[in-house]
Amino acid sequence: MARGSWNKRQHVVPEAHQVMDNMKYEIAAELGIPVYQGSEDYWGNIPSRDCGAVGGHMVRKMIQMAQQSLLTQK
Repeated sequence: MARGSWNKRQHVVPEAHQVMDNMKYEIAAELGIPVYQGSEDYWGNIPSRDCGAVGGHMVRKMIQMAQQSLLTQK
């Protein structure tokens, strides 16, 4: 994604942007991908396969969190 292009779309929950960003960098670190918080979302030197892996792991983690939340609501 081009630098700054994320600003153009509206977020469903704007307050969650920072939390999602933190999750992205946490997962990248777990996968051994050399990006760090504060890199201004520039991942141009990272292969798209690795970027996709971060996104995939984020989705898995969010699904797991949602399922856990459903279980605790009963």
